[in-house]
Amino acid sequence: MNTPLRQDRLLIVSGLSGAGKSSAMKTLEDLGYDVVDNLPLSMAWQLAGDWATTQRPAVAGPQGLAIGVDSRTREFSPERLTEFVTWLRARGDMAVELLFLDCDDELLFRRFTETRRRHPMGPSGQRLRDAVTAERAAMNSVRDQAEHVIDTTALSTHDLRALITGYYALSASGLAISIVSFSYRRGVPREADLVFDVRFLKNPHYVTELRSYSGRNKDVGAFISSDAQFAPALEAFGKLVHALMDGYTREGKSYLTIAVGCTGGRHRSVFFAERLGEFLRQAGHGAEVRHRDMGADGGN
Repeated sequence: MNTPLRQDRLLIVSGLSGAGKSSAMKTLEDLGYDVVDNLPLSMAWQLAGDWATTQRPAVAGPQGLAIGVDSRTREFSPERLTEFVTWLRARGDMAVELLFLDCDDELLFRRFTETRRRHPMGPSGQRLRDAVTAERAAMNSVRDQAEHVIDTTALSTHDLRALITGYYALSASGLAISIVSFSYRRGVPREADLVFDVRFLKNPHYVTELRSYSGRNKDVGAFISSDAQFAPALEAFGKLVHALMDGYTREGKSYLTIAVGCTGGRHRSVFFAERLGEFLRQAGHGAEVRHRDMGADGGN
């Protein structure tokens, strides 16, 4: 396998229509990438080759090019895209990655219905559901080749931006950590790399005066931390993550998502995620915390 001669990054961005490719491309542009979307594939091929051979001053730091390719692209076919990506990777003179944006069919259907946009694979008279299903079937082989698959079903625009920045920032500043609390009732976050289940802790939901508050409330926090298993678990989980950092960094990972779950995603997981974030920051790691299922007001 060839080793890239420089740290410049060429990113192919693809995925399902309506899954957030436009937001991803805008974020990459803000990160300093040259961004080109929906060129005919023959032109994208020429652009990538020219960009790879362009001499850029080393003092400028690593450069990035993001090319958007999906079912709207002229001359597109999964086979043609596979050939394009294989050719880029075989050159060996730059870092090449394929990003695929995915989303649940029902949400895609709702997005197109609400915006009254025509689906690119929906010819006149074809049902929208059939178009969404047909595109997914056509794009499965592209998805299988991707270094990163981001499922945007449960992500806000802010969350997607944070993931894109974590994975693809041109100037690396160490391994970035994102901690997300969640409810098992709504499923494990699909972007999670590590999952910690804290349902073994005492549940404030069954204490009437605490039920309406979140894990950010000091009384809820005092209740959870009074559990004899809380402190040992926090230390064990924190030390585990700390011990893994060197290995992840050595393997080139730039962004780590840790999911912390409980039954409702409002009390135990929220409090534990906040404390885990503090633990890791004190250990010298950059860690941000967000709460997927806590609710808008937080119940403080």
